Amino acid sequence: MSLIQVSDLSFTYEGSYEPVFEHASFQIDTDWKLGFVGRNGRGKTTFLNLLRKQFEYTGSITASVEFDYFPFAVEEPERMTVEVLEHLPGLADVPFWQVKKELSRLQVTEDVLYRPFATLSNGEQTKVLLAMLFLREGRFLLIDEPTNHLDREAREMVSEYLNSKKGFIMVSHDRKFLDGCVDHILSINRNNIEVQKGNFSSWYENKRLQDEFELAENERLKKDIGRLQESARQSRRWADKVESTKIGRNPRKEEISIDTRAYIGEKSRRMQQRRKNLEHRQEHAIEEKQGLLKNLEQVDSLKLIPLKHHASRLTALDQVTVFYDEMPICQEVSFELMQGDRIFLQGKNGSGKSSILKLILGKDLCGEALNHTGKVYLASGLKISWVPQDTAFLQGSLRDYAVACGVEERLFMTLLRKLDFSREHFEKPMETYSEGQKKKVLIACSLCEQAHLYIWDEPLNFIDVYSRIQIENLILQFAPTLLVVEHDEAFSEKVATRVVRLWRMGM
Repeated sequence: MSLIQVSDLSFTYEGSYEPVFEHASFQIDTDWKLGFVGRNGRGKTTFLNLLRKQFEYTGSITASVEFDYFPFAVEEPERMTVEVLEHLPGLADVPFWQVKKELSRLQVTEDVLYRPFATLSNGEQTKVLLAMLFLREGRFLLIDEPTNHLDREAREMVSEYLNSKKGFIMVSHDRKFLDGCVDHILSINRNNIEVQKGNFSSWYENKRLQDEFELAENERLKKDIGRLQESARQSRRWADKVESTKIGRNPRKEEISIDTRAYIGEKSRRMQQRRKNLEHRQEHAIEEKQGLLKNLEQVDSLKLIPLKHHASRLTALDQVTVFYDEMPICQEVSFELMQGDRIFLQGKNGSGKSSILKLILGKDLCGEALNHTGKVYLASGLKISWVPQDTAFLQGSLRDYAVACGVEERLFMTLLRKLDFSREHFEKPMETYSEGQKKKVLIACSLCEQAHLYIWDEPLNFIDVYSRIQIENLILQFAPTLLVVEHDEAFSEKVATRVVRLWRMGM
């Protein structure tokens, strides 16, 4: 057991006036299974890179362990997977039986080792690389968003696998996944960084209770300040009135006696002291109030105005099979999507979920014409809003993107502000955004569009927990018709009205 000690850490990206970290101090035990949470753009991946000494910073980070980062680029991915593993540093002395045993814990079959690494699915690559990193002795793993290419079953499996390990920091926004495999939470808040023992649910409940306490305390202090201000004003009036009679003419007597003047002077002194005491109490209450709400996350409600279609059935598939290079990728798929439905497509990686979405979208929207058998029905005049899985095409300014998409710029920017975009980010090119911020751009654009049907392909990849909750509440409030591919179990359980299961051919 050893510690990773962070002391007075400060870091700002070149060209930015907004610091990512400012005088942050905390410590981490290298035996912990640490979940790393925070809103998009707060610096989670940046901190992992600082641990790896990728950037210059002020302050100090001391550790007695070496760091490994996931995901990492594989050199020569066209080589057989077993050859890739043999050339990874630190694995030369690991017996082959141990490699196979570790992979079997993630249900990776031995035949995967004898296929080119580049031909493995994203899920298979994730499992192989995680297993190999944990085989390296004396390392502390920095795991960045491991779930983004994992289906629901694979997430459960990887969560169980990680729960059997120790010594890692993992960035993830999947609530159930985190609950299954971490014992501490490192959270980047609005104004500080804190470490707390427990899983995500216990941390989130503590955060909720703290926010509720601070909101109630804030309201109490606002009322106290109001009462103190009124008392101070009244005391000031009384003090000034008494002070004015200390020296002067008594309207009922021609002269004021010395005794009376002394009495009035003492009374004035007391009134002035009372006024000062009230002002001090008011200043103290204001200071207390300013110490509250610094870490309260503003989760503003989002709005959506879906269109009403004249038909109750918007789309339907009847025994549809999609083909790539004349190879079927899914078994016959049949379902109807009625107005008001929120259908989630689920299935293992490679079962054709995204292909079904693209088939419904057609070439005009997704740019792909897919070969298929079976029947696809679309209601006439159907307007569809589409959130693709890929964000790599996002480049240039937000304003130019809003114009290209035909959405109102002011509404678009307002939605992004509610999704925790800073005004500074409005002026940055989109290619500099984090993956979570890019995903928010796509979602905000979709929310600006009035449509009969919203088709979203893994919309929550990289999206922080607070924004996921915002989107959940939006869907439950405005009840759009949705067809979604999403592996976040907590999200689908909350908003789905129906789940359609897809199966890969041969399974």
